[in-house]
Amino acid sequence: MKIVATSPSFSKNKKLQSEINKYFPDVKLNIEGIKFNHDELIQFIKNSDAIIVGLDEINADVIEKCPNLRIISKYGVGLNNIDIEECQKRNIKIGWTGGVNKLSVAEMALGFMLMFARNLFMSSNELKNGNWNKSAGFQLSGKSIGIIGVGHTGKELVRLLKPFDCQILANDVVDQTDYFIKNNIEEATKDAIFRTCDFVTINTPFNDATNNMVDKEVLKSMKNTAYIINIARGGIINEADLKHALQKNIIAGAALDAFIDEPPTDQEFLNLPNLICTPHIGGNAKEAVEAMGMSAINHLKEFYKL
Repeated sequence: MKIVATSPSFSKNKKLQSEINKYFPDVKLNIEGIKFNHDELIQFIKNSDAIIVGLDEINADVIEKCPNLRIISKYGVGLNNIDIEECQKRNIKIGWTGGVNKLSVAEMALGFMLMFARNLFMSSNELKNGNWNKSAGFQLSGKSIGIIGVGHTGKELVRLLKPFDCQILANDVVDQTDYFIKNNIEEATKDAIFRTCDFVTINTPFNDATNNMVDKEVLKSMKNTAYIINIARGGIINEADLKHALQKNIIAGAALDAFIDEPPTDQEFLNLPNLICTPHIGGNAKEAVEAMGMSAINHLKEFYKL
């Protein structure tokens, strides 16, 4: 069997290398850390029977060029980069477990909130530039937090926020009335969350319903003291509209861990003083990388009955 792993962080992790080689000693790893374009990806995986993928786009054309492919094992949690319908047509199994990196992502969201609340990010940058700014922000405790998308990560964030005694407003496409009642969460419309909350965090998949969900009109509806955080996928927030809102102080700040194009190239946007930007590392804490990798390996073991 020909096993290929495309993800650089999976391929370079010594623990995961050791583990996958126990069961698949001829595995082909992306040790060089290449970020494949479409044609390079096809060339790398075209003869494989099974692939471990992270964020690579596995669309219908890629799948068609891989005639031997029998299973795609997901390293990570989102499936929006895999053409599920095409896989079903060709009887290709998808190995996936939700929530394996939820704590890593939720901790980052909480970290962003604390950085903004206590002015840690901006005051640090100012001090590096010789500006001794004693503005210490405000306490996160007791503030209103809006969570849009209350899946694995959203629920983990609710748990982490409990000591801060925040008022939590939540919105999800799935009826979670019992969970909301049990955790003293106010179910609210997205409009109400954007209008009233001090922090809004986006934890939804990227799809037709969430594409450009946050645009200039939504940003205008927010308080000018509010912050928005996207720890999900690029494209949910319209980046041009967000850039304008930050430049004009329509909102106080934003934190992005995901972008439409990765890596992003608009340096003017990235250098805005009220934008925290990270290179899609929310789910990449050491423990999360190993958990995601072990999950991907286990799906292959189960498929091949090892």
